[in-house]
Amino acid sequence: MQGDAGEKTEAPTPRRREEARRKGQVARSQDLSSALLLLGGMACLRMFGPNMLKSLIETIQRFATVSTHEEATRIDVAPLMWSVVLAILTAAGPVMLGLVLLALASHLVQVGFLLTGEPLTPNLNKINPINGVKRLFTMRTLVQLAMNLAKLTFISLVGYIAVRSRMDKIFIAMDAGGWQQLVIITQVIYEIGLMMALVLLVIAIIDYVWQRYRHEHDLKMTKEEVKEEMRRMEGDPIIKQRRRRMQLAAALQHIRKNVPQADVVVTNPTELAIAIKYDAESMSAPRVLAKGQDYLAAKIREIAVAHGIPIVERKPLAQALFKTVEVGQEIPEQFYKAIAEILAYVYELTGRASKVRRAPAA
Repeated sequence: MQGDAGEKTEAPTPRRREEARRKGQVARSQDLSSALLLLGGMACLRMFGPNMLKSLIETIQRFATVSTHEEATRIDVAPLMWSVVLAILTAAGPVMLGLVLLALASHLVQVGFLLTGEPLTPNLNKINPINGVKRLFTMRTLVQLAMNLAKLTFISLVGYIAVRSRMDKIFIAMDAGGWQQLVIITQVIYEIGLMMALVLLVIAIIDYVWQRYRHEHDLKMTKEEVKEEMRRMEGDPIIKQRRRRMQLAAALQHIRKNVPQADVVVTNPTELAIAIKYDAESMSAPRVLAKGQDYLAAKIREIAVAHGIPIVERKPLAQALFKTVEVGQEIPEQFYKAIAEILAYVYELTGRASKVRRAPAA
């Protein structure tokens, strides 16, 4: 039994998940972020690349218009450099903004909104060389190393195939000249980058599933940890039991004191009991002196029988009064008619029929 208690077989509680999240311990794949950035970068280049290339060509042509040394010496360098920087920012700005938004989206998709400085807190165990050597030879480290080698091998193989299948275009670009060569090389690089991004995305999704599985496994708890957390959240069971006994004793004392003063007890018939009293001289409406459910309801009926207090079964009325009227409160107006009929019956039964004329009207 002790061995079972030490095994992490229980699902993590919401509090355990929240504590781990507060410490920055979340399921996250770096490969997925890299793949989304690469794929998004390819998409941004596809959309904004032509305009960016056109802007850069125009900037280069402005430098090429200077033909003589004397003309070059008359150029104001500061405005020219500023125009070059502005042209580069204008051309590359949409791509850079797209990459920033993709990085944020990748983080939000995997982790959600999370701001914590816990991972930045200094931890001497992390820089302890002995602990570092121990971590190198754990099963988790070896599995992660094998996975990284497999990913590197697969990506390298795909990259080799992608380059080899486009060697004819590369040779054509080598024979071409000027801008034609740049266009062909750019197209080849784009095609290879897009293929690599898609392959990385597939690998990243598999890695993300693995990271989530490992994270869930790390958060698992032993039976003793679950019990300890429940004690912290809800209090010690012994103290809770003692508190319930005290509450029950106080309720019984209240019932023993007030039920003998009641005129009638309305029941469900066994689950609920409500003791009601009406004094026309001191009360503007009937009042609930005591109410109880199950064990307390049985005690109310027992005391009522012992003191000769009539018990009337009215299921809907008992349920409504139990839910809506607290002990010591007056009966709401919507129940006047039903209570007046019960009091009339009770007064007739006990020989106090004259009081019914003072009972509240519906």
